[in-house]
Amino acid sequence: MKNLPLFDLGVIAAYLVAMVLVGVYFSRKNKNADQFTTASGLIPGWATGLSIYATFLSSNTFLGVPGKAFGGNWNSFVFSLSMPIAAYVASRFFIPFYRKTGEVSAYTHFEHRFGPWARTYAVVCFLLTQLARMGSIFLGIALSLQALTGYSMQTIMLVMGVCIIIYTVMGGIEAVIWTEVVQGVIKTFGALLILYLIVMAMPGGVSTIVDIGNANDKFSLGSLSPDFTQSTFWVVLLYGFFINLNNFGMDQNYIQRYHTTSSEKEARSSLWLCVWLYVPASLLFFVIGSCLFGYYQQHPELLETIRRNVALERLPASASAAEVSRMAATLQPADYGDKVMPNFMVTNVPAGLMGLIISAILSAAMSTISSGMNASATVFTEDIYKRYINPNPSAKKQLRLLHIATIIVGLMGLGAGLAMIGVKSILDAWWTLSGIFAAGMLGLFLLGLISRQTRNREAMLATMIGVLVIIWMTFSSKLPDEYAYLRNPLHSNMIIVIGTLTIFLVGVLLTKLNGHSLEQTKEATLLSNE
Repeated sequence: MKNLPLFDLGVIAAYLVAMVLVGVYFSRKNKNADQFTTASGLIPGWATGLSIYATFLSSNTFLGVPGKAFGGNWNSFVFSLSMPIAAYVASRFFIPFYRKTGEVSAYTHFEHRFGPWARTYAVVCFLLTQLARMGSIFLGIALSLQALTGYSMQTIMLVMGVCIIIYTVMGGIEAVIWTEVVQGVIKTFGALLILYLIVMAMPGGVSTIVDIGNANDKFSLGSLSPDFTQSTFWVVLLYGFFINLNNFGMDQNYIQRYHTTSSEKEARSSLWLCVWLYVPASLLFFVIGSCLFGYYQQHPELLETIRRNVALERLPASASAAEVSRMAATLQPADYGDKVMPNFMVTNVPAGLMGLIISAILSAAMSTISSGMNASATVFTEDIYKRYINPNPSAKKQLRLLHIATIIVGLMGLGAGLAMIGVKSILDAWWTLSGIFAAGMLGLFLLGLISRQTRNREAMLATMIGVLVIIWMTFSSKLPDEYAYLRNPLHSNMIIVIGTLTIFLVGVLLTKLNGHSLEQTKEATLLSNE
């Protein structure tokens, strides 16, 4: 624990106040729902691109990625390498599709294509994904600030949640985007500053870090063997491609931004700006994780404190000192990877810089949470309230509803974060949950977009089968040993891959079979008439 100097506290306070004032400033422009959700299409493409980049660069990246690199290697960086492939598909097909529909919700067309059930299913999957995302990000920010300030994680989440809710509710999407532009710059500069401080604190500098990393295989991208039961290069590449395809093609956070620009060309350029910024930025965080591993290899005594703190978190309060010591001795680097960067900051960051770095961590969390809150409120208003309750609310009522929905979603995300306290890895938790919830949406979307002959009945049956497959892959590991042969043998990152392909391929197959049956019926009818 560290008592922050007044200067650092002032920097943090100034940052939080500035974010709230941005919301106050843009609140004067939010006179209708269109301004709140799309900024009337007046945001320049470069600002939208920086906003998407800032949404990607969350506290999961800021803390989870260095933690993964510390506890393992650079295998998860393959996720970032898949982004350009997914971005090409999105810019070529998805952006023109959404710009042509002109609908602010990403899920309205599901009803046009397959009926109300499809739209409702997609909305539920999206909202669950957002709660998982916001919860993991609230947890990430609480983990870091607890080590830096000594306050409880619950208190930190509550204070940050209130600040985020205020400026998101008041400013709408325009406040979200322009604060994310600033936050994207702050968090990138903060990461570079942390890297500089680690290298400067390391005896022997960069060469020693590289030698330790090579000796411990810290720079590997994973095995190239065709093994889908482990987190190999190919498993992460497939996971990254499908989850990024879902992000760029199905996630309301990004679809909504395609409508904030003035043209399709601007929307495409904003997407590519995000990709070319995020790939090197994510590499920067893997480098930070490897540097931290080298640093703590040179200072193993510091790891004792980290391991002991993790053991105290996992054991009941009544645990004896001997029990704590025994558990601490059994912990592996992957068990406490998320803790090492906050610990380094506590012990090495000089006064005057701590406030700036904490502001960078705050910005990493706030940008993604505020974006998720605005997108979720939009989906609730467009796809639930206007669809099932009141299709034609007045402009004033619709804006008020967006405000209320934003507050409710923010509080639910905060609750999800509180429920996640104690998870082993923030990044693993988020990847698993996002893969489960996103698989069904993406498979149904691709089925409707590619297989134009597929109709409601085939799509519904394919989705039901796909959901059963996703449930089996997710929960079969909990089956008792006598049913071990029924367990899912694949890595959990393959859930979105198999789930998506199941819905799409089963839907195509059913469409073909149904079309064949119809042809046979027509032929039989013609023969009987003759």
